[in-house]
Amino acid sequence: MLRKEQKIKNMRLNTGIITDKLEETKSFYVNKLGFTIVWEADWFMLLATPNEADTISFLSPKHLNQELSNFREPFSGKGIYLTVEVDNVDLYFEEIKKSGIDIALNIRSEEWGDRHFAVIDPNNIAIDFVTHTKAEE
Repeated sequence: MLRKEQKIKNMRLNTGIITDKLEETKSFYVNKLGFTIVWEADWFMLLATPNEADTISFLSPKHLNQELSNFREPFSGKGIYLTVEVDNVDLYFEEIKKSGIDIALNIRSEEWGDRHFAVIDPNNIAIDFVTHTKAEE
C-alpha cells in the first residue's frame, strides 16, 4: 500500500467491457443515451457521458495485440451493472421511454433515498439511472 506521502492525487476509473457487439453497443450508447465518441478504432471505442465527466470503453475480443488472456474473452452477460447519476431521473426516464429503449426496472423511490430506473444494454449489462434523494423517515 502507498504511504500517505506517496499518494497519487489524480486517478480516474474507466470501466472497460469486452464485447463482440461493438456496433450495437455504439448505437445504443451514442444514439439512445447521448454519449459521445472520444476515440474509436475497429477494435475499440471510448465513450463519454453527455457531460463528459466520465468514460466507458468497449474492446473487441478479437484484437490480436491483446497478449493478456483477460482481454480476449467477451463479457458473459452476468455479474456487472452500471450506475449513472442524473440531476432529474424523472425527466430522464421520460426521455428514455421516448427513445424506445425497453425499461427493465420501472421508475421508483427506495426507502434509503434513491429514485431510479434501469435499462439493459446490448451486452446484457443493467444500467441503473438514479437521482439521490433523502431517505424516508
